[in-house]
Amino acid sequence: MAPTTSRVLRLLSLLQDRSSTGRELAERLGVTERTLRHDIQRLRELGYPVHAARGAVGGYRLGQGTKMPPLLLDDDEAVAVALAVGLAEDGSTGIADIDTSLTRALAKLQQILPKRLQRKVAALRSATAVGPATVGSREPDAPVSADTLTVVAGAIRDGATLLATCADTETEVEPYRLISWRRRWFLVAYDLGAHAWRALPVADLTRVRSGSRRFAARSLPEDDLVAFVLREVAQTGWKVHARVTVLAPAETVIARINPAVGVVEAVDSHTSILVTGADALETIAIYLSMLMMDFRVDGPPELVAHIRTLARRYTEALD
Repeated sequence: MAPTTSRVLRLLSLLQDRSSTGRELAERLGVTERTLRHDIQRLRELGYPVHAARGAVGGYRLGQGTKMPPLLLDDDEAVAVALAVGLAEDGSTGIADIDTSLTRALAKLQQILPKRLQRKVAALRSATAVGPATVGSREPDAPVSADTLTVVAGAIRDGATLLATCADTETEVEPYRLISWRRRWFLVAYDLGAHAWRALPVADLTRVRSGSRRFAARSLPEDDLVAFVLREVAQTGWKVHARVTVLAPAETVIARINPAVGVVEAVDSHTSILVTGADALETIAIYLSMLMMDFRVDGPPELVAHIRTLARRYTEALD
């Protein structure tokens, strides 16, 4: 039987997860139901309302009290909370007066995390940058497992090569930075096989493992790796790409769009080219309508046909 104090804390953790019967709690704690009742009473004396209900669906559950109980997390939960709070602190939440609270909360978490978890969280945070928030239609999520991010972040921290498998092909890369943008993850890496810098969608990597080699850091493709990823995604990272001639100066278009939307190139003082992309033609059409500028779609033909259909629908809606 565990010492009383540690057992009561374990009981409090179990009650935070869900409602459980007395028999279930006693079995998980390795005690008799009588000892369980005594431990429940100790929690109540400490001010934590533990409610009991009789019957087939009865059991014990933790209610709302006048003070917040200690939040007891397992290793994976602690790392997840610390990383989520850290990303919220690094990014723009859009909520006034919350940044200071986030900083304090993260400091408290880091202070009590065991060293093995501090190392994992520190690697993830130091290896990650956050892309800009965007408005309008959002692409489908591309979730990535925490284990994958941990392996990648560890390789970045250690300056070790990474063996990444995509479409059944394994490539050795030098990893430099993780970019979190619009609920997607990208890895800025130097591809040793292609001898080129790449922005790899981490969700497309079916397997990652640390290589055996250490590498000396190269000169980065540019100082702002978030901007590098956004440009790479706009040009190659989406399922659908488009090239659009905008009848406005490049500086006017750049001032109008979010850098995540695409890359703008000047043609002359009155015309520019927008290279953009998305996972659906409909999303690109929305972006173009939000430009509030005259434009001509150079390709692909499917986007031209889609916009013609929209034009017909809009015209008929006004008749």
